Amino acid sequence: MSLRKAATEVRENAYVPYSGFKVGAAIKGASGAVYVGCNVENAAYPEGTCAEAGAIAAMVAGGETEIAKVLVIADSPLPVSPCGGCRQKLAEFSAPDTPVTLATTDGKTEETTVATLLPGAFSDAYMEQG
Repeated sequence: MSLRKAATEVRENAYVPYSGFKVGAAIKGASGAVYVGCNVENAAYPEGTCAEAGAIAAMVAGGETEIAKVLVIADSPLPVSPCGGCRQKLAEFSAPDTPVTLATTDGKTEETTVATLLPGAFSDAYMEQG
């Protein structure tokens, strides 16, 4: 299944009673397996979960820790971009040049990379002892 199809399908499962803004994400792991996530809102707003975070959690639960490609889709006028926190989460499991496709439900897309989305990402290299 293509990442676009997977993200589009899982987007329909989003739980968004407050915003009505459904987001779907699909991640291809290094093995080629596809993992999906959708946003899940909560009445206590900060407790919600983004689609990208859900897809990453599914990937890790599936035994993988390396992202090969990402697609995020929403019904918005511009290709939807991950929030800042999800950009950092993507960087944790991706190479800087990992491709990311931002998409709308009406067919607009924007191709980018993890490094372009989050220049200067915090990484484990900052925690190495000299």
